Amino acid sequence: PSLHRTYNCAEIAALLNRLSTAALVTEPGWGSDRASVDFAQALKSVSSLKTILEPENFPAPCAPANPPVTDPDKVVYLAFTSGTTGAPKCVMHSDNSLLANARDLVRDWNIERDTVLLCLAPFSHHIGWVATGEWLLSGCQLVMNSPPPGKSVLDWLLETKATYVMGVPTHAMDLLAEHKKRGLKDLGAVKIFYMAGTAIPPSVAEAFFGFGIKVQNVYGMTENSSHQYTHPGDANDVTATTCGRGGPAYEVRIFDPADEDRPVGPGEVGHLGGRGPALMLGYFANQAATEGSFNKEGWFLSGDLAVADEAGNVQIVGRLKDIIIRGGHNIYPAHIEALALRHENVSRVACFPVPDERLGERVGIAIIGTVQPQDLLNHLAAEGLSKYDMPEHFVRVEELPMTPSGKILKRSLTEMVKTGALKLIFLRETAEAAS
Repeated sequence: PSLHRTYNCAEIAALLNRLSTAALVTEPGWGSDRASVDFAQALKSVSSLKTILEPENFPAPCAPANPPVTDPDKVVYLAFTSGTTGAPKCVMHSDNSLLANARDLVRDWNIERDTVLLCLAPFSHHIGWVATGEWLLSGCQLVMNSPPPGKSVLDWLLETKATYVMGVPTHAMDLLAEHKKRGLKDLGAVKIFYMAGTAIPPSVAEAFFGFGIKVQNVYGMTENSSHQYTHPGDANDVTATTCGRGGPAYEVRIFDPADEDRPVGPGEVGHLGGRGPALMLGYFANQAATEGSFNKEGWFLSGDLAVADEAGNVQIVGRLKDIIIRGGHNIYPAHIEALALRHENVSRVACFPVPDERLGERVGIAIIGTVQPQDLLNHLAAEGLSKYDMPEHFVRVEELPMTPSGKILKRSLTEMVKTGALKLIFLRETAEAAS
């Protein structure tokens, strides 16, 4: 299973209990509070646990005690979802379901033996296992993000001569910031930069295009891997604004959010569904969640809102549960965020619901950057945002609450408003003026 380094010791013990874990492989520092908590004591609550292996007592290589299991559909991987909407579910994958997506990526992006693949996400993140699949199939060199002490990620990228880098947009933004600060001319040998997990800011995509680097704009979930992706020959505008058309290991279809069995056509926003060999086997010990994730025709429903063009390129609009309903009007946060990121003084952004007694919800916008509220509203109006979708609350933050996989926890922003941890600037009058 994937147990994120950012889980605390109590959370690790609780997840091990959920899985009836018999053996744990771990190391010092794994667990956000491991330095101050008695980890051994926390593990005593896991009654099924028989063996704890750490570097100092890890067994040496030896002949296998049992013959290999040859069933490629057996469960080999248990992955906890990032939990943006509540307690994480545990996804079951097989050899076949993991490798189906990897075959598409290796074929369509020409990953070969001479590729040096640098994965900036850890093995405890599903991107790490997508990278593993590509490595196993192509025979390329796989490098994980563990540079020696004192070396930055950019140093590591240059030293390893990475040609293919995998990560989330946050990784890309941090690399670009360090690159600019150091005044370097290029990004070494990098030819492809895979980005998944959240929308790619246009300025980030354009920066990589300027280096002659192909951007692999990817959408996926722990449940179905990196199934939706752009292709090397796609135009820059397709790569910057969509996650492409993917490959044959996963077929997608978009459904009416009000009727999950009715497909909608190109250009219509709907609930993204899919099916195919890359799909998980189900949720571990959670039959209700498994059954509740499919429509009547057997399409897995992602929980994401999307729109497809005539060529089949998919653009993610936002989470179904992220819709902000203001007085009965549906507002899609991802659309506002994409427009806001086009402002040169906005580096990161999140739109979230602010409770309102009369309207139910209003749009709050949290910004990392130096843009002034009025300038932001003027910018959004100039970009064509409807006055009915304009943010009405503004807050500038130093950082945004994130899941271990780099997704913004918008519900945490709403809770921070409720507790007074975030002080909002009310923008209704200026929003109307800007529109």
